[in-house]
Amino acid sequence: MLRVEDWAEIRRLHRGEGMPIKAIARQMGISKNTVRRALASHEPPRYQRASRGSIVDAVEPQIRALLEQWPTMPATVVAERIGWDRSITVLKERVRVLRPLFLPPDPVSRTLYQPGELAQCDLWFPPVDIPLGYGQTGRPFPTAANSPGSGRSTPTTRAAGESASCSADSIAAATPPSIPALSSILI
Repeated sequence: MLRVEDWAEIRRLHRGEGMPIKAIARQMGISKNTVRRALASHEPPRYQRASRGSIVDAVEPQIRALLEQWPTMPATVVAERIGWDRSITVLKERVRVLRPLFLPPDPVSRTLYQPGELAQCDLWFPPVDIPLGYGQTGRPFPTAANSPGSGRSTPTTRAAGESASCSADSIAAATPPSIPALSSILI
């Protein structure tokens, strides 16, 4: 295997001094193909040991079968069921990695949204005329807009004739039967 110092020397001789590949090979006592590989590589050579695997690899199909039937089975019980007689730590680490693949989604887990990703609008239709200011009264439909990712709720009031922040379909679906033709006041 080529040492890092030799790799650097080959690159210095070829790029810095302009020495040909054949001359570098002769001077350093290595093959021309080794010189070519050193010049073609973008990083110095390093030793990489081939992965040997783990002792748990042989029993992983059995672990998966047990977790498929009982996703919350403790690793110690898995060890008993498969006849594991080696280090429990190695087995626990593999079970810890495999268990989330078999657990069903938690129905009460929080759904997280980025700010502005989702908005919720709630409407209220007051049954009486409400003073709007400057001597005017009317039946506005106040809305409360909430963006779940931001943690803020913004109440707004829209007077009849103003455009609403929610879609007409969502307003029509939320309209009580006592208020006919609400879509006619949306712009």
